[in-house]
Amino acid sequence: MLEQVIFFTILMGFLITVLLSPIFIPFLRRLKFGQSIREEGPKSHQVKTGTPTMGGVMILFSIIITTLVMTGKFSEPTVKTYLLILVTFGFGLLGFLDDFIKVALKRNLGLTSKQKLLGQIIISVIFYLIYKQNGFPTEISVPGTDFSLELGWFFVFFIVFWLVGFSNAVNLTDGLDGLVSGTAAIAFGAYAVLAWNQSQMEVAIFSVAVAGAVLGFLVFNAHPAKVFMGDTGSLALGGAIATIAILTKLELLLVIIGGVFVIETLSVILQVISFKTTGKRIFRMSPLHHHYELLGWSEWKVVVTFWSVGLLLAILGIYIEVWL
Repeated sequence: MLEQVIFFTILMGFLITVLLSPIFIPFLRRLKFGQSIREEGPKSHQVKTGTPTMGGVMILFSIIITTLVMTGKFSEPTVKTYLLILVTFGFGLLGFLDDFIKVALKRNLGLTSKQKLLGQIIISVIFYLIYKQNGFPTEISVPGTDFSLELGWFFVFFIVFWLVGFSNAVNLTDGLDGLVSGTAAIAFGAYAVLAWNQSQMEVAIFSVAVAGAVLGFLVFNAHPAKVFMGDTGSLALGGAIATIAILTKLELLLVIIGGVFVIETLSVILQVISFKTTGKRIFRMSPLHHHYELLGWSEWKVVVTFWSVGLLLAILGIYIEVWL
C-alpha cells in the first residue's frame, strides 16, 4: 500500500508536468513571456534573456491536481490538505502577479517589496486563523531533544516569519538552471519520509506530489533551461515547505533540511551588512551560487554541488528526527 501511494503520486506529479511542458512552453514563447536578466548579474547569464518564465504555473497545476486526486484515492482530504493547497496557491498567485508585471507589463522589478510582503503576511495570517480555529498545537520543538516551547498567540508571528522567510529564501535560491528544482525535490522528499513516520498521510502525499512535480519540471529546467519557474514557482515552493514543517511540528528541522535555502539567504544578508558597514564584500556576488560562478565554476558544477549538500542535509535531518 505504502509503496503504491508513493509510486503513483510521484509518477502522476511527474507526468503532468512533463506532458504539460511541451504545450505550455511554446505558449509562453508566443506570448513573449521571456525572462529579463539583471545587468548586475553574471555576464554569462545574459544569453538566458528571453527564456520563457512563469513555468511555476505548471508546477502549481500538477501539485494541486495530484494532491486532490491521490488524497481522494488513498486517504481523505483533511483541513491540513486544504491548508497546504491554500498557502501553495496563495504564494504562487502572488508570484504569478509579480512575474506577470515583469514580463507582460515590462516592469522589470514586478511587485514592489512592500506589496509582495503585504501579500505574504495576509496569506500567512489567514493560514494561522484556520490553523488556530482547528485546535492545532502552537508550540515549537528543538530537533533531537525533548524541549518544546509553547508560543500561544505569539505563534502567529512565528508563522508569518516562517512562511515569508522561506518563500523568499527559495526565491533567492532560484538563480541557476535546475538549482531550486533539485534542492526542492530533495527537501520535499525528506519531509515526505517524516510525515509518513508520523502517519500523516495527507501531508506525505502532498510532499511526494511536489517532489514529482518539480522533478518533471527539472526535465525542462536543467541546464540549459528551456523554461524558468519564476516567482510563481519559487514563492509557492517556499511557502509549501514551510507549511509542511509547521503541520508536522518539525519547524526548526527545516533549518537543516532546507539548509541550502538558509545558506543562500544568509549569504545575501551578510553581503549587505558587510558592504553597508565596511564598504567591502564578503562574496564576489550574492546569493552564494553566483560567488562560485565568479570563481570559475561551471553552472552545472555549482548546481550539482548544491544538490549534494542539500541531500546530505536532508539525510541529517531525517536522522535527527527518526533515530536520535
